[in-house]
Amino acid sequence: MRTRRWTIAVAGAAAAGLALAGCSPVADEEAGFPENDLRLIIQADAGGGSDLSSRALAAELENELGVSVIPENMPGASGAIAMEYVGDQDPDGYTIGFAPVEVAMLNTTQNANVLPENYTFIGQIMLAPGVISVGADSPYETLEDLIAAGQEGSVTVANSGAGSIWEAAALGINDAAGTDFTPVAYDGGATAVAAAASGEADAAVSGGGEAIAQGDSVRILGVMHDERLDSLPDVPTFQEAIGEDIQFGGWGGIYTTADVPDDVRDILETAVANAVESDSYQDFQENAGNLVIYRDSAEFTSFVTEQFDLFQELLG
Repeated sequence: MRTRRWTIAVAGAAAAGLALAGCSPVADEEAGFPENDLRLIIQADAGGGSDLSSRALAAELENELGVSVIPENMPGASGAIAMEYVGDQDPDGYTIGFAPVEVAMLNTTQNANVLPENYTFIGQIMLAPGVISVGADSPYETLEDLIAAGQEGSVTVANSGAGSIWEAAALGINDAAGTDFTPVAYDGGATAVAAAASGEADAAVSGGGEAIAQGDSVRILGVMHDERLDSLPDVPTFQEAIGEDIQFGGWGGIYTTADVPDDVRDILETAVANAVESDSYQDFQENAGNLVIYRDSAEFTSFVTEQFDLFQELLG
């Protein structure tokens, strides 16, 4: 089945590159960068996985760069507005952004001007294994209950936006399990999970951290990963619960405009690597239910290009 093959390819490819290289602190007076504060553009609403990961990294980047790194939320069009904005900025390194998996998808799914050559990719910083959750008052107590309901009739499933990885995940479940999950788009994973918590949607597909952040207002039914998450030890994988190996993950990294000078890229790359290695960032991602995955600039660039080609093949 085409979609099912894709679910495994996305998660499997994103789970490579686990090792973190040791790097030295980053001040480069000779390069003269940075002399001013940086903006970090986040393509989703506040409170979601992209937002929280970006802010956790920004705090560490400030320690590395010696200037403020100011997060700025710019949601809309599943992230295309923010991504096109970053691509249009001066190539000076002062505007960076959080690059989610959708940076490799939106040209295919929405014909957005979001192409790998429009950017300089600095480094991958995380992977959020997908989960499916329902409101605390939902009649669906288990993943088996939810899947059975979807096999009998339509079930609304909130996601982070049309053309997003979490919309694709809902469609992937349909393909693998024979369900009728109807994707409902929101601006970001946090609002999608809130919709499930309130009963506005029957369920939500999101990163684990976005569901965990809702606390007791949601019940997390299943993990789209090859093993249970340390942060959700009592939540089964799809393989365990329904016998279908459905894996989806939302990877993320840092990028900036194309054609930044090499010395600026190198300074940002070292700062990101050091920030990812910090205890506070690692603790944040562990508590959020995410995995710390690091790829350097060259590796991340190759990875994004491979993912772009994969999505063009599977969705084009």
